[in-house]
Amino acid sequence: MINFTINDRRISVEKQMSVLEAARANGVDIPALCFHPALRPSGSCKLCVVEIIGHPDMANIPTTMLSCILKVKDGIVITTESDQVQEARVKAFKNLLQMAPQSKKIRQMAEKYNVPLGPAPDGCIRCRLCVRICKDVVGAGALKMEKRNGTHYVVPIEGRCIGCGTCANICPTGAIKVEDQDNIRIISIRDEIIVRHPLATCEACGKRFATTKFLAYIEQRTGPHPHVKEEHRYCPTCAKLFSDRIKTFSRPAKR
Repeated sequence: MINFTINDRRISVEKQMSVLEAARANGVDIPALCFHPALRPSGSCKLCVVEIIGHPDMANIPTTMLSCILKVKDGIVITTESDQVQEARVKAFKNLLQMAPQSKKIRQMAEKYNVPLGPAPDGCIRCRLCVRICKDVVGAGALKMEKRNGTHYVVPIEGRCIGCGTCANICPTGAIKVEDQDNIRIISIRDEIIVRHPLATCEACGKRFATTKFLAYIEQRTGPHPHVKEEHRYCPTCAKLFSDRIKTFSRPAKR
């Protein structure tokens, strides 16, 4: 048996075990992503770093090493939460996020081990196109920029969204999405649902084509103008179809 110390705790294990295996077998948690007991350790993720002192092949000063590769030795002293370990761990997490910036798994692990990584990338480049077009062109003013924990985010203003989808159409990165499910239009920012709107039905073909709030908004905006023809709720396809028919029927007959 091999006797060594980890986090001020004396442990006895069998020979040829790695420090990572010995630690986990004794309830000591060390982060790792690239380790699997069925494979030889590679040390690729660099997360399982520990601090060691007392190794017969090393100088008698604290040194950081990867615990998946490091074999247990009699008398060694292992620390999993020193300043050196934390510094190496932060570097490893940041390197991993350069390769997989959207990985929730990596971010969850970093949070568990108190590694600050800053705000997660969300696809939004803060160009403010969505905010400006909703206010200056559509007129709804349903979006704004809000600062949270030192970072600006596009957020909805409650009750103002009309579900037109213009913000999603103009977004250059696809951070805003519009999805019609059955009779509901769902609008989301950064994969977070901000509003659900019921959809109106086309009176001609029965297709659900626009939100009831959008149609009410258009009716309000055009209210002051005189209506010269009977009002109908047609989808764009049917509106064009009936418009073309009216033009055809209204043409004078050729002589």
